Amino acid sequence: MSGSDADSVRVRRVYDPPEDGDGTRVLVDRLWPRGVSKERAAIDLWLKDITPSDELRSWYHQDRSGARYDDFVDRYRTELGDPAHTEAVDRLIALVREGGPVTLVTAVKDVPASHVPVLVDHLEHALKYH
Repeated sequence: MSGSDADSVRVRRVYDPPEDGDGTRVLVDRLWPRGVSKERAAIDLWLKDITPSDELRSWYHQDRSGARYDDFVDRYRTELGDPAHTEAVDRLIALVREGGPVTLVTAVKDVPASHVPVLVDHLEHALKYH
């Protein structure tokens, strides 16, 4: 991925105030964040279809120890390649290529142990090779 593309994808929690450099703010959670108004969230696009399936998310959250994370990553990567996710991934890629920046916004508490880093890695790979 080129330096400009790498700089164009950012991650922020929805509970943090928006910043001028956020560009297009894309909510990448299946559910709307509790207690956050649409105005406060400042979301430009909500891509529910880019999130892990209900089944995968439920399976992953059954064990809060983190022991399932590697399996979760593998399963989510597979899901990102299926037709249900492809359109949403393509939309994000187009936003970045249109000049970004694109900020992926999430309400998850533990971002590093969530679907978000997997999604960022998937986007970086797609931007580099497609």
